[in-house]
Amino acid sequence: MRRKEKEITEETAIEAIIQKSLVCRLALSDGNFPYIVPLCFGYRDKVLYFHGSLKGKKIDIIRKNQNICFEFDINTEIVKAEDACHWSMKYQSVVGFGKAVLLEDLDEKRKALNIIMSQYSDRTFQFNDATLKGTVVIKVEIESMTGKQSEF
Repeated sequence: MRRKEKEITEETAIEAIIQKSLVCRLALSDGNFPYIVPLCFGYRDKVLYFHGSLKGKKIDIIRKNQNICFEFDINTEIVKAEDACHWSMKYQSVVGFGKAVLLEDLDEKRKALNIIMSQYSDRTFQFNDATLKGTVVIKVEIESMTGKQSEF
């Protein structure tokens, strides 16, 4: 990281950003073209989970290339100044890398979907087998991640 004074090194601080986030941007590579998609997510024990349709561009790309990048950001706010070149942004963010795996086992899918739902709710949910069979669940074991903040 070029601006070391903005780096967040504490793992608990990085995880706090993830826990406070509502959206994860998942970046994929389709040959020479990048593809990024905002998603609901779940996070637990250095693993990210996503869900979606069984078919679509995201799934097609993951089947060809499991390497992913992800991004979270919170507490974004514009910092105004008199001079346009001195405008800035307050933020906290996390960027990381990993490999995506499409889960097949229904019990693994059920567990992952509960982790996703726990990001947004304190409730518990039941998922029947038909729903699980009709849903893709993506598991990403995080290989590395860094945090960054400005104006905090």
